[in-house]
Amino acid sequence: MDNLLSKILHKAGEGSLPGRKLMGNILNDVIDVLKTESIHYRPRGADGNPGGLIKLQSLPTIIVSDLHARVGYLKSVLLWKPPDMKYNVYWGLSSGKLQVVCVGDGFHSESRAILRWKKALREYNMDFIEHRAMDEEMSESLGVMMMVMKLKTAFPRFFHFLKGNHENIANENSADNRSFRKFVYEGAVVTAWFKKFMGKRLFDRYYKFEKMLPVFAVGDRFCVTHAEPKTHYSEKDIVNAMINREIIFDLTWTDNGQAEVGSVVRYLYEYFPDNQEARMFGGHRPISISQHYLLRAGGKYIQIHNPSRYNIVYIRDMKDFLIDRDIFSIFPLAEGLAKKEEI
Repeated sequence: MDNLLSKILHKAGEGSLPGRKLMGNILNDVIDVLKTESIHYRPRGADGNPGGLIKLQSLPTIIVSDLHARVGYLKSVLLWKPPDMKYNVYWGLSSGKLQVVCVGDGFHSESRAILRWKKALREYNMDFIEHRAMDEEMSESLGVMMMVMKLKTAFPRFFHFLKGNHENIANENSADNRSFRKFVYEGAVVTAWFKKFMGKRLFDRYYKFEKMLPVFAVGDRFCVTHAEPKTHYSEKDIVNAMINREIIFDLTWTDNGQAEVGSVVRYLYEYFPDNQEARMFGGHRPISISQHYLLRAGGKYIQIHNPSRYNIVYIRDMKDFLIDRDIFSIFPLAEGLAKKEEI
């Protein structure tokens, strides 16, 4: 087995916290990659830095929904073999035969860990005198994101991770972010834990990493965002989203029903004016437990975030895309690992 893949899979099943030195090295490597991405697939903004837009290769594409600390999800993606290929996704990445786009949200486990979050809140309120529950939570969140960072470092042209609304290590309220809570005060708890146990230097590096993430990917007759776009922005605006960060908020926080009517269609027409088969994909708001996808914006926006399944989109060619054939639950709810992680 490939040495890098072995390390990634080991981290996915390890269940332990990374040391500060290892975390620092991985962060330094991925930051170096993000700040030097090629203009051929990531145009520069007006400030000279890589912008918010990723121009994808003309390759088969795997779209991965919200990860939310599910260590088995990305591992399963890497080992999955597309039905028309002789190799798995990791081999395809390493050989430049396919590309992967993650829609974001690496941190914060969801409903499967409600009881753990309640314990973690009690730990937080006691200044982490005890911190077993929160250590478990962060071993999963950091385990997922270390895998993401290693893949981005190894395959920068072929692996992309978009910023989601949960990429907010500081739990800040700003132009692009809002503080977060769902079951407890997850955002505040994570911020406090990270500062206490990883230290300010690593906290600042992780914050910088998040601020460098792109927010919009354009492929051959398809686009990918974290959330359904609240409104339409020009390509120039998207490229400059790292400067005008309100744009990031509008691409990562939109609730169902909040998007302006026609915003998705305007994006698709801008990039693919003569292609009726063009679609936009994303996650953010969960679909029901039994669904592979949910159609929004008149069927033009395809939402795939299912907290109880490992949903992916496999795009060979949008001219031949069939929604019920090409969206997969690669670990259905009934199977062993998904049951263990998700119920």
